[in-house]
Amino acid sequence: MDLLLASTPAPDAAAGGFDLIGIILWPLKWAVEAVLVAWHWFFTAVGLPPADGITWVLSIVGLVIVVRSALIPLFVKQIKSQRKMMEIAPELRKVQEKYKGKRDQLSREAMSRETMALYKKHGTTPVSSCLPLLVQMPIFFALFSVLNDVTKHYQLGIGGVGLLNAELTAEFYNAKLFGVASLHETLIDAVNTGNTAAIAILATLVVLMIASQFFTQLQIISKNLSPEAKTGQAYQMQKIMLWVLPFAFVFSGVFFPLGVVIYWFVSNLWTMGQQFLVIREMPTPGSDAAKAREERLARKGKAIDASGKVVPMEKYVAEQQRLYEEAERARAAAPKRQQPVGKQRAKKQGQKQQGQKATPGDASEDPAGTAS
Repeated sequence: MDLLLASTPAPDAAAGGFDLIGIILWPLKWAVEAVLVAWHWFFTAVGLPPADGITWVLSIVGLVIVVRSALIPLFVKQIKSQRKMMEIAPELRKVQEKYKGKRDQLSREAMSRETMALYKKHGTTPVSSCLPLLVQMPIFFALFSVLNDVTKHYQLGIGGVGLLNAELTAEFYNAKLFGVASLHETLIDAVNTGNTAAIAILATLVVLMIASQFFTQLQIISKNLSPEAKTGQAYQMQKIMLWVLPFAFVFSGVFFPLGVVIYWFVSNLWTMGQQFLVIREMPTPGSDAAKAREERLARKGKAIDASGKVVPMEKYVAEQQRLYEEAERARAAAPKRQQPVGKQRAKKQGQKQQGQKATPGDASEDPAGTAS
């Protein structure tokens, strides 16, 4: 109850002024503070010191667990969308080839219409595969804003926008990881203050954050793409982003508070584990991961049937034999298609057939018959 009474009713009300970004982020900041405070209460209840850095670090880890668990339905939708995008890749390439080299406005509009029609027909869009990231980014900025405001709110003796009251804000401000690095401190701050231990911790975590981000992208393009997907323009863009994103984080990571770096690194670890399970158990058909899964199942005497279910090898072989026999019977029963013949060839064939019919029974044209 004390926490509820201590919360502020409006964004930056104590600081005054009009802050559009603060107003937009206010609901998310309130939710982020509520989750952090709830986990802090839990860890304090089990015996951890309330003002210790590890208590607040574990609270940030708890925030990652809550956010990523809530995003699981979107992640499932992302996987399904990626599968559908793989299925329509050949059709998309046909549309691109159809309008290749055409730069006029009408051709571009027609290409766009046909592409959107394909997306609508199959119930997918390229944006669907980015939904988890798009949803997570506002939460990331909200956490960044909460941690960025800690110093200002501590100096003013006030709390945040929600359950992070003045007392908890002071605890958070004074909390240090390993007793040397504040959670609101950035790498730039550590360099300016000459805090060598904090510089080492922050630099290490920024490198780990970048490495984990790189590896999560590498997992996808190296193992979970079919040969067809590796020939498209989207694949080339993924390869470029694989190297561009780490450089972007090198320059932006130095401005992230330690708490944000921890959040992003733990979130990347979650993504790596999640992708590992998906790539191992539900790989893209035709990809290297799919072939590896088929080999693992074959060693266990199992296989994947046409519906995607794992079945015993004997049942799989019997099913394949049945499908083959059905196809052979259908081929034998199908009427044979007569090949089209040109006019000149048809005329020659007709003359040849007439000659063959007339020769055997026509005695008047046989000199030997006349003599007899």
